[in-house]
Amino acid sequence: MTREVRIGMIGYKFMGKAHSHAYRDLPMFFPQAAKPVMKAICGRNAEGVQQAARQFGWESAETDWFELIRRDDIDVVDINAPSDAHHAIAVAAARAGKHLFCEKPLALTLADARDMLQVAEEAGVKHMVGFNYRFAPAVRLAKKLVDEGRIGQIYHFRAWFLQDWIVDPEFPLVWRLQKEVAGSGSHGDLGAHLIDLAHYLVGDMREVIGMSETFIKERPMPSSMTGLSAQGSKDGPRGPVTVDDATLFLTRFENGALGSFEATRFAPGHRCTNSFEINGSKGSIKFDFERMNELQVYFTEDAEDVQGFRRVIATDPAHAYAEAWWPPGHTIGYEHTFVHEVLELMEALKEDRQPVPNFHDGVKCQQVLEAVDLSIAERRWVGVNEL
Repeated sequence: MTREVRIGMIGYKFMGKAHSHAYRDLPMFFPQAAKPVMKAICGRNAEGVQQAARQFGWESAETDWFELIRRDDIDVVDINAPSDAHHAIAVAAARAGKHLFCEKPLALTLADARDMLQVAEEAGVKHMVGFNYRFAPAVRLAKKLVDEGRIGQIYHFRAWFLQDWIVDPEFPLVWRLQKEVAGSGSHGDLGAHLIDLAHYLVGDMREVIGMSETFIKERPMPSSMTGLSAQGSKDGPRGPVTVDDATLFLTRFENGALGSFEATRFAPGHRCTNSFEINGSKGSIKFDFERMNELQVYFTEDAEDVQGFRRVIATDPAHAYAEAWWPPGHTIGYEHTFVHEVLELMEALKEDRQPVPNFHDGVKCQQVLEAVDLSIAERRWVGVNEL
C-alpha cells in the first residue's frame, strides 16, 4: 500500500501555486490519503523556479524537464506548463514509468491527446487531467441529485463561463492569446471546463454547432507575464491575437437533452462566472462558482405554496469533503477544489486504480472542442464522432 507519493512538478506560476498549495494542505486535512512529497519543481527560468521552490516548499528545483522525469526519486509528474508542452512531457514521462497529472486542456490537438492516452495506457501508468471544478462540494451534490433521479429526466443543460480580464485592448499579448502555445482562447481555456462538467453531469454529446469571434485583433507584446497578469507598452511592438475571444455552441446529448455553452473573456463585471443550470422533469439545479458553496435547487413536487428555488449550503456534514474542513456554514474556496483533486489522485494511487477524471475524459473534451471548431469553420452541425 502506497504511503508516500513523490511529486515532480513542471510549471510554477498560476497553476503551479495552486497545485503546490494542494500538496501541502492535503496531509493536514486528509491524513488517511497517501502523502504527497514535494521532491522537485521545474521551470525554464532558474531564478524564478528557485524562488518558487523556496516559497511553495519544494525540496529542489530543475530547469530541464527531461532531467526531472529521469530522476529515480519521482513517482508522479505534474504538468501545469503551457499547453504546447503537455504532449512531449507526458509521453516522455509515461515512457519513463511516471504517473501523470496534467492540466487541461490535455493537449493542443485531439491527435496529441489521443497519443498521450495511448502511451500512458501502454506504459501502465496512472493518469489524471485537471478538471478541478468537478471537485466543488456543490457540484458533487448536483451530480448526486442527477444520478439519483431526483430532478427526473434531463431536458436542458446550459452553461456559461464569463471573464473580463482582457477587455482592455491594450492588455498585452500573453501566451494564452497565442494559438501555437495555448491551442485556443476562451474555447479551450474556459469552455473546456464547461464541456467536462456537462460530460460529468449529463453525459456524452452527439453533435454540435458553434460560432466564435476575436474582438481585438492585435495587442502589445508583453515584457513580463505571470498567471493572468502581464506588463507591456502600448507604444511598443504589437502582435496578432490568434485565438478566439468568445465562443458559443449548441449541442444535442446522446440522451436527448439539449445544451448551450458560452465562453468569453469579454464580459465586463464577470471575474470568474463559471455557471450551469440543469432542467429536468422533476426539478432544476443552478450553480455559480462565484458562490461556489451554494447550489440552487428546485423540485416540482414541493407543495405549491412553497415552490421556488432553495439555497443549499454544500459545506454541511451531508456533503462531499465537508467532514475534513470547518464547522457547518464555514465556507471553503477555489484552492480547496485542488486539494480535493489531489485527494482523488492520492487515493487512486493508494488503491491501485485510475483516478477520475483521467486522460479518457481529457480526450473526450478535446474531441468536442475540435468538433465545435470544425462546425465554425464549415458552418454546419458536426457529429462528435466524426473526429
